[in-house]
Order: sequence, then C-alpha cells, then structure tokens
Amino acid sequence: MVDGKKLTIKDMALCGLFAALICVGAFIKISIPVEPFPMHFTLQLFFVLLAGFILGGRRGALSVCIYLFVGLTGIPVFAAGGGPAYLIRPTFGFLLGFVFTAFVTGTLSLKRKNGGIAWNLFAAFWGMMAYYLCGVVYFYVISNYVISMPVTWAVVIVNCFLITVAEDFILCMLAAALVKRLRRAVGIV
Repeated sequence: MVDGKKLTIKDMALCGLFAALICVGAFIKISIPVEPFPMHFTLQLFFVLLAGFILGGRRGALSVCIYLFVGLTGIPVFAAGGGPAYLIRPTFGFLLGFVFTAFVTGTLSLKRKNGGIAWNLFAAFWGMMAYYLCGVVYFYVISNYVISMPVTWAVVIVNCFLITVAEDFILCMLAAALVKRLRRAVGIV
C-alpha cells in the first residue's frame, strides 16, 4: 500500500519503468575527475524528477527504492557498479538522495497539479536541493568518519555541489517543461 491505497497494475508498471529509466540514466554520464573520488554527471536526476512528477511523492520514491535495491543486490546499475559495498562509497549519498528528490518533487508538484512550468520548476528545484543535501552530508560523513579519507567542507561543496549544480538545474528545467505532456501521455491529468 502507498498513500493509503493499494498499488494498481498500472502503478507497479510505472514504478518498474521509472526504476529502469533511472538505471539507463546511470550509463548516460560524463565522468568528472576530481579528488578524492571521481564524480559522475548522469541523467539519473532527470528520470528521478520525472518519477516524482508522474508518480507522485510516495510512488516516485518507491521506484527509486526499487532501483537502489537492484543495485545493492550486486547488479551493476549504478554509475560505477553495484553491490552492498557501495554503501560505504562517499557518493552513495547522492543515490540515497534520489529517494528524497522523488518524494519532495512529487509531493510539491501535486499540491498544484495544474500549476504550470514555474510551479513544476519550483518543485524540481527543491527536489534537487534535497538530493544535494543528502549527497553532500553523506559524502562528508563517510569520507571523514568511516573510510578515513579526510576531506574539508570546502572540498565537498566544490566537488559535490558547485561542479554539477548548474547542469542539474538544466535537467530540472527540462523535467518541469515535460511534465504536462508526459502526464497526458500516461493518462494522469
């Protein structure tokens, strides 16, 4: 049950579809060679935003959880592989942040379902901020306290936020612009 009601066949199919699209988005990437860990700019955020927009907050987050489960079981669907050891990679926080992104974006967008591109961009922006908050904090904590590769907040902010935030905001704009058409295409008006 999600949102107090049972998942329909259509809901399950759409959750699976978005989990698969997020997997595909991991392989459409640009690697950024920064130290101590390389970062990847991928299209995953775009598909996570769309999952939130189309499925709503809880179902969108569910589709991301399915994706994370598949990757943590060892199937290499993350940008740099997969498996349970991924939990101690500093960049795993960004993958975990996708759950919050879908939830925040979907919840905010459905508050004004016909709010237009500006409202959808507002929802996508706050979803993206949840993504970065989770990713940056996780990166700092894992690097400094789990794997003993000390990094400063300045390095984390530059490498994990400033380098990719502009490009991710463009993905937010694209997702916000496509929402109405995609909702109509899947029969969610």
